[in-house]
Amino acid sequence: MAQNLFIGSLAYATNDDSLKAFFETIGEVESARVMTDRDTGRSRGFGFVTFVDEANNQKAVDELNGKSLDDREISVSLARPKEDRPQRDSGSFRQRSW
Repeated sequence: MAQNLFIGSLAYATNDDSLKAFFETIGEVESARVMTDRDTGRSRGFGFVTFVDEANNQKAVDELNGKSLDDREISVSLARPKEDRPQRDSGSFRQRSW
């Protein structure tokens, strides 16, 4: 599995295409995704970028962390692996214990 970069502090105007174009100054981007709220479709202010060549990850962190994208200073770091979280039971009410 390819190592992702975590991109934080994104402007709400930033979309997948503008994120990809910004990171292509470092190297060929395999995927760029701005995470959105499931209900509103509005940006959640962060995203992930994957380069075709993982050697570009550290270069992107060094060169683009703190740079301005869509008039907002972004943070760029290596993404941590997704933690296994217990499945939420979203369809039922919680029983009170009293």
